[in-house]
Amino acid sequence: MWSQFVTPAGMNRRHFMSHMAGASALLGSSLSLGHSLQVHADTLKKNRKSCVLLWMGGGPSSMDIWDLKPGTDNGGPFKPISTSGDVQICEHMPLMAKQMHHMSIIRSMSTREADHNRGRYYMHTGYVPDANVDYPSYGSVVAHELMNQRSNLDIPPFVSVGGASEGPGFLGMAWAPFGVSSNGRIRNMEMKVEQDRLAQRRIALETIENSFIGQNRGNVLEDHRKVLEKTYSVLTSAQMDAFQVEKEPEAEKEKYGKNGFGQGCLLARRLVEAGVPFVEVDLGGWDNHMDIFRTLSNDRLPTLDKAMAALVSDLDQRGLLQDTAIVWMGEFGRTPRINADAGRDHWARAWSVVVGGAGIKGGQAIGATNEDGTQVEGDPYSSEDLMASVCHALGISLETTFTSKNGRPMKIANSGKLIKGLFG
Repeated sequence: MWSQFVTPAGMNRRHFMSHMAGASALLGSSLSLGHSLQVHADTLKKNRKSCVLLWMGGGPSSMDIWDLKPGTDNGGPFKPISTSGDVQICEHMPLMAKQMHHMSIIRSMSTREADHNRGRYYMHTGYVPDANVDYPSYGSVVAHELMNQRSNLDIPPFVSVGGASEGPGFLGMAWAPFGVSSNGRIRNMEMKVEQDRLAQRRIALETIENSFIGQNRGNVLEDHRKVLEKTYSVLTSAQMDAFQVEKEPEAEKEKYGKNGFGQGCLLARRLVEAGVPFVEVDLGGWDNHMDIFRTLSNDRLPTLDKAMAALVSDLDQRGLLQDTAIVWMGEFGRTPRINADAGRDHWARAWSVVVGGAGIKGGQAIGATNEDGTQVEGDPYSSEDLMASVCHALGISLETTFTSKNGRPMKIANSGKLIKGLFG
């Protein structure tokens, strides 16, 4: 229902998008409706769990960020620095070093999917791609399970910022990601209309929709009408103010970084304050097969460091971190071996994910890799284990079972096991 990227089954995509464009003209921007938009965050903080996923598309190098191996042939030039927790991280992450008492590094991730698309799907769902079943993403599952805490939430429960996420799978369009840019703008919905014209066009579209539905053309048209109805509800809600990052003071914008990822993390904070259960913020550019150290030190790490540290700090200072899980991950890691182009290639055998908030213990490393970073020492952890642990932190029962459209029972997090060291 929310997705900019997923079309209801059986509906021609061009047809669907043409209707969405019509809805854009019908609904317009909420800014034109003359509402005084305010978010009452104080009423939304009471034991309402949320999750922010910081998605690092391309596969970031754990050995150059969270699990350095100084003095080894594979280690590279970066030096480790001490942090506010009992861990060391890269020297190019000085702001996050001050926040690591809130975060844990899972250094013993070990997965099998070293292809970008397959790894992305697996890390977003806990399942490998299957032609027979479309599995729901992290965001869809969390939004589905936490919406009972949000009876007054009008805006989408799963927002994807700055890039596409994975879809809702068999949970259905109601739980699809709602895609926005890092400044909070909604794609295909920039046209403005006056409120009276808005109402007139809505009535006209309802008449057309009801006519088609009355011809018994299947569930797709009913789903289509629900898209329009929900879109109308969204754009006329005062809670849409949460998307208006431009209202933030300049000092706040600067604190996060005046770039797409920085403003996306600032938007994530605003959405959590508004009660959104799941927000994913995209930062690509980690597929560093060549010149990795210059790319990381000059670009990716400063961008990541500033925005992630500001997000963790702000959520903590506003009393939200205790109910908000933060997950930093990509689809896999990168090879310990440095290749001939001064880069690192794909490596799913031993890598790191970072988590914190929502009762997760901070300031520690869970698991370890061997001296040269090629293998996990001790128990390896999977996407399923990570997802199970985040669900547990959010108060979602690991006994929860869904039923796919072909009738198969699906245990939440694909029956992953709890990473016990993350909890007291």
